[in-house]
Amino acid sequence: MHYNIQIKGRVHGVRYRATAQAKAHELNLTGFVRNLIDGTVYVEAEGEQENLSKFIDWCYLGSPRAKVSEVNSEEGELKNFRTFEVRK
Repeated sequence: MHYNIQIKGRVHGVRYRATAQAKAHELNLTGFVRNLIDGTVYVEAEGEQENLSKFIDWCYLGSPRAKVSEVNSEEGELKNFRTFEVRK
């Protein structure tokens, strides 16, 4: 399964990407996370449906200093990522 996820709120400068990467590793997910110029965080994640659901639930919490206001997710095309990385 593959999901495209966009997270809105106070999510830049609060270690959201680093903690998302740690959570993805914990759940054996692959893909990437990046900050977007509009102030949101964008994630593409792949893995088992159960783990993706847990990750999306986590996205609502984020890092300890984040204040998430909205999470949007949709299924996407499988890209067969090998790792989960933080992208600039």
